[in-house]
Amino acid sequence: MSFEIHVSGRVADVVRDTLPGLVDSLVASGITAGDADLWGPDAADEASRRLGWTQAVAVSRPLVAEVEALRGDFAARGVTRVVLAGMGGSSLAPEVIAQTAGVPLVILDSTAPSQVLAAIDGDETGGLAETVLVVASKSGSTVETDAARRAFEAAWTDLGIDPAQHIVVVTDPGSPLDAAAREAGYRVVSADPTVGGRYSALTAFGLVPAGLAGADIAELLDEAEATLLEVAIDDPRNPALVLAAAIAGGSPRRDKLALVSDGTHIVGLPDWIEQLVAESTGKLGTGILPVVVQPLSAELDADLPDVQVLRLVDDAEHFRLLEQNPGEILVSGSLGAQFVVWEFATAIAGRMLGINPFDQPDVEAAKAAARGLLDARPEPSPVAFTEDGIGVRSTDPALVASGTLSGVFAAIEAAVPADGYLAIQAYVDRTVVPQLAGLRELVAAEAGRPVTFGWGPRFLHSTGQYHKGGPATGVFLQLVEATETDLEIPGLPFTFGALIAAQASGDAQVLAAHGRPVVTFVLPDPAADVLTVFEAAQ
Repeated sequence: MSFEIHVSGRVADVVRDTLPGLVDSLVASGITAGDADLWGPDAADEASRRLGWTQAVAVSRPLVAEVEALRGDFAARGVTRVVLAGMGGSSLAPEVIAQTAGVPLVILDSTAPSQVLAAIDGDETGGLAETVLVVASKSGSTVETDAARRAFEAAWTDLGIDPAQHIVVVTDPGSPLDAAAREAGYRVVSADPTVGGRYSALTAFGLVPAGLAGADIAELLDEAEATLLEVAIDDPRNPALVLAAAIAGGSPRRDKLALVSDGTHIVGLPDWIEQLVAESTGKLGTGILPVVVQPLSAELDADLPDVQVLRLVDDAEHFRLLEQNPGEILVSGSLGAQFVVWEFATAIAGRMLGINPFDQPDVEAAKAAARGLLDARPEPSPVAFTEDGIGVRSTDPALVASGTLSGVFAAIEAAVPADGYLAIQAYVDRTVVPQLAGLRELVAAEAGRPVTFGWGPRFLHSTGQYHKGGPATGVFLQLVEATETDLEIPGLPFTFGALIAAQASGDAQVLAAHGRPVVTFVLPDPAADVLTVFEAAQ
C-alpha cells in the first residue's frame, strides 16, 4: 500500500465506532462522484464548484511535459534559480514537494521588506538574471503576490532585462492576473478553477513551481494515482475514512491535532497539513486545530485530554511506536499518497463536523481591515511599555499591566482557558530569524497548553481562518518588526513595510472584535531581539 495508518488504544475505539456510519453514508464514493450535497444544502453551491481536486491526477498529467519543456527552455538561457511568489496553499504544497525532493526553490510568501529584497537580490544559486519568478494566485488579486510581482518587474527593468522572459504566471482562467499577464506577454499556465487553493497540491499550483525547480512531478502523480482507488471505495479499510474518523470522531472529540514528523522521508508535510485542516474545518465555532510539534515537544508528554497525537513516520517505525505510544495515530506513505488521503479525509471530517470544508468566510475580514488601515494611514496605537527597546501593546490592558516582558508571558499563558491554545504570529523576515520558531517550544513548556506558531502574513491565508472562525479559545502573541529597511511597491501608494504593518494590525483588530485577546511585541531589530524575547519567555 502507498499509504498506511495505524491506530491503538482510545483512538482505535473511536475509529471502530465511527467507521460504520461513514461507510454506510457512501461518503467516499460520493466525493469521488462529485456529490455536492454531502455537506448539506448551505454548502452545496460552493461544493459543486470545488471538487475538481478529486480528478487532479488525470487533469494534471499534461502539465508534466509542459513543465519539463519550460524548464528546459529556461535552462538553455541560463535561468535556473526559481522563486515562487504565492500565499497559503499556493506556496505550502510546492514548498514541501521541493524540500522532499531536495531541490532549491525560494519561497516568497511574505511582505517583510528584507525578505522581498533578499529574494530579488539572489543567492548562491543565482542572481536576478538567472531567476524565474512563478507568480501563483488563484484569484489573481492576492495583494502579497501582486506586490512581489511589481517589485521583481521593476528590478528586471532597471537592469534592462525584459520581465516577460523571466515570469511564469499560474492563475485561474479569466482572473485579473490572467488578463494582465497575457497582455504583458508573460507565460501563463491556467489552473483548474474547480479546485480551491488549499486542495491544489496536485494541480498547477503545486506542480509548476516544484517541477521548474527540478522535482519529479511525474513520480508524484504516480504516487497519488496509486492511492485513488483506496480512497474512493466505501470500505472500512479506506485510509481516508480511517483518518477522518481518527481526527474528527469521538465524544468528547479531541479538537487539537498534534502533528509530529520524523522529518526524514517527507520534509515539511505538517505545515501543509496544518493549513489544509485548519482553514477547511475552523468555522462556525468549531474545527480541528493542528499543532505542529517536534519529537520532544511538551504537548507530547502532557497527556492533554483535548489533544490527539498524530505521527508521520517511516514504515519501520510503526510497531515500535505503537507499543511505546498507545492511543496515537501513526501515518506513513509517499508524498503523493499523503496529499490524496489528507484531502479526502479533511473533506470527510468537514462533513462530520457539519461545516463546509471548501469556504473560508473569515479570511477576508483581516484583508479588509488591512486595506482600511492602508487607506486611512492611522497612527499606530501607543505602546503600554517598552523593555530593552521592545515595545508592547495589547487589545487587553490586563495582559500588559505587569510592565515587563516576562510578566506579559506569564499573563498570556495564564489567560489560555482549560480547553484553549496560544498562537504565536511572527510578522518578520523568517530567513533572517528562523530560530524565532523555537519560541513555540519554550512557551508550550511553560503554558502547559497547545501552542501554535505561524509566519505572518502567510498564515492569514490558512490558519487565520481557524483563529477567527473556530472556537473562541485562543490567546494571540504577535511579533512584528519595526526596522528601517523598507521597499517601495511600484504603482501602489504604500510600501512593503506599511503593508506588513497593516496586515498585523488589521488581524489584531479582527481578532479582538471576535473576543480573542492579542498582545503585540514590536521588535526594532529582530535578529538582536530574539535573545531578549527567549529569556523573557523562560
